[in-house]
Amino acid sequence: MEWEAVIGLEIHVQLATQSKIFSGASIAFGSEPNTQACAVDLGLPGILPVLNESAVEMAVKFGLGIEAEIGKKSVFERKNYFYPDLPKGYQTTQNDLPIVGPGIIEVEPEEGKIRQIRIHHAHLEEDAGKSLHETYFDESGHGMTGIDLNRAGTPLLEIVSEPDMRSAKEAVAYIKAIHSIVTYLGISDGNMSEGSMRCDANVSVRLKGEEKYGTRAEIKNINSFKFIEKAINHEIERQIELIEDGGKVVQETRLYDPDKNETRSMRSKEEANDYRYFPCPDLLPVVLDEAYIEHIQAEMPELPKQKKQRFVDEMGLSSYDAGVLSATRPMAEYFEQVKERCGDAKQAANWVMGELSGQMNKDGVEIEQSPVSAEQLGDLISRIIDKTINGKAAKQVFAALWAGEGASADEIIEAKGLKQVTDTGAIAAVVDEVLANNPQQVEQYQAAPEDKRGKMVGFFVGQVMKASKGTANPQMVNQLLKEKLG
Repeated sequence: MEWEAVIGLEIHVQLATQSKIFSGASIAFGSEPNTQACAVDLGLPGILPVLNESAVEMAVKFGLGIEAEIGKKSVFERKNYFYPDLPKGYQTTQNDLPIVGPGIIEVEPEEGKIRQIRIHHAHLEEDAGKSLHETYFDESGHGMTGIDLNRAGTPLLEIVSEPDMRSAKEAVAYIKAIHSIVTYLGISDGNMSEGSMRCDANVSVRLKGEEKYGTRAEIKNINSFKFIEKAINHEIERQIELIEDGGKVVQETRLYDPDKNETRSMRSKEEANDYRYFPCPDLLPVVLDEAYIEHIQAEMPELPKQKKQRFVDEMGLSSYDAGVLSATRPMAEYFEQVKERCGDAKQAANWVMGELSGQMNKDGVEIEQSPVSAEQLGDLISRIIDKTINGKAAKQVFAALWAGEGASADEIIEAKGLKQVTDTGAIAAVVDEVLANNPQQVEQYQAAPEDKRGKMVGFFVGQVMKASKGTANPQMVNQLLKEKLG
């Protein structure tokens, strides 16, 4: 039996406002527990919420960014449920009339494979507080649950996809695309480790070719790209194994445990009618006119999709490379600065995606923390283009720049004597010496058939480069070897 996964995501994006969605309390991360929850957030008697206009503006920006329908009339509703970290006993959210309607996002989970993922809607809502389990203990040493209400009332934009994804890889590509859009727009910092972006994954399986969806399980609050992929893959395997063993998938909410790489049951999944939605009597409908939307549209920055297309059309990059380089705003800005400095887009792309990204991954740093500036890397590439150094020496210069051994590529090239030798006479002398020291290899080369000689010449090139300490021009070395070997 061939199975197919069906995946839909609900992504919660914390909006980068200065205060909460219905109160003036701060949303700064890292404050002492329960120091940022005011009377409005706690739902105390007599309070009235006031909608934060910045949250509305940010939601509209997102809607325009995905070319979605903007809800000119949206309504806040109360979603009723009991949980210790929900002090009011209900969450103020949107249900029937959300602020952002249907939209679409294009993703490229694999090079050359383009997928379009539909977005059902996006709505504004307030966050709940946070339950801290096994953090506090009573006098007997028994664990207690602590409640931190600092997050209560934090503005969220919940983005709900259609169940259009068919693999964990597609799901990760989709959430990365959302992350890219919200950070480009500046409506969220997208910091998943601090809870600024969280994901609930709805996963089901069905036999390939079937139209009916299987029973879904929802995996709650996954907070990293790596864990999203692992959690979904595990859940797909769990459901297939369960069905093939004669069992049935139960509609439920599950939690992912990254230490054990497994999902476990949390509670049965509620239906919409369990929440008893009704319009919030304390908040008027939000009505937007065309002039308001057009004003926001006029201030929209270039987004990843447009930037990627520009990199392809104007710079000649492949669709995949352009997608990688435009995925985050800091990466795109760094690449463009390197390109402007050296004048060669393809060389700039190769170095940013290759040597630079490899070193960043190795050291666990983001591009904003790179010790090699865009100007330094651009100057280094310029020295390859003007043949001051060759590719091997360039890697040595890059390593020295990363280690902080010099302020510029030119300084390091001079200090380490890496300037490329282009004097034909000097290179010819080294070639003659190498050939004289390796008569047996010369004999084997000259006796070999023509189609075998290409690989054999690599030995001599290596010896010449070694003798010249990597400074000889490789093209000239090849040319001289071919002439002298006959």
